[in-house]
Amino acid sequence: MKMYFVGGSKGGVGKSFVSMAMADYLTQCKGRRIKLVESDTSNPDVGKTFAQNDSVEVLSLSLDVADGWIELVNSCEASDRDLVVNSAARSGEGVEKFGGTLIGSLDELHMSLCSFWVINRQRDSLELLKKYMEVVPGELHVVRNNFYGEPQKFELFNSSKTKTEAEKRGTTIDFPDLADRVTDDLYSKRLSIVKALETMPLGNRAELKRWRNLAWKAFEDIGVGANNNTAEQKG
Repeated sequence: MKMYFVGGSKGGVGKSFVSMAMADYLTQCKGRRIKLVESDTSNPDVGKTFAQNDSVEVLSLSLDVADGWIELVNSCEASDRDLVVNSAARSGEGVEKFGGTLIGSLDELHMSLCSFWVINRQRDSLELLKKYMEVVPGELHVVRNNFYGEPQKFELFNSSKTKTEAEKRGTTIDFPDLADRVTDDLYSKRLSIVKALETMPLGNRAELKRWRNLAWKAFEDIGVGANNNTAEQKG
């Protein structure tokens, strides 16, 4: 099994959208049945978006407290689905205090951890990434959210030692920007990408397809969802 942990420890960097795109990719492109862990308990948009999807089991819990991490580990032990964890904006402190509960259980769970750290162009985004890297081992990919500009505009990150250290553990990927009118519709109506492609006006659907194809390619290029036996997943 594999856990895809989507972090950033800041509100508004795009973690929820990356989590939504990854859940869509794993279920619709790779044919997986997954567990989505929604840890943003105050604003659980991603969890509610997938609540009626048979391919996605939704678990809502707080990763601000020790009990949440214990429940996460117990849930992993009781399931054979891959997990996508949508972390809350405040998750950094919880990871630092209690993340060892999960990290110390990975071998017994026969689970690998793959982190996706979403950044904008601000300095504190890099500082939070550095803190996360000090606490959490394993595969890590930095996600430049192109909502904040083209890759070359992430000047602080692009020239940083943090980037060099992060890329020893993974790579840097560029997450595509999506037109505001489509983003607003997805959030306000809590539409999954599948549902939106069935119900949105044609122009909106065309823009969503363009964005989805780019997001899928970004995940495909780094092997998200690779080397799992779908038939062995019990659901």
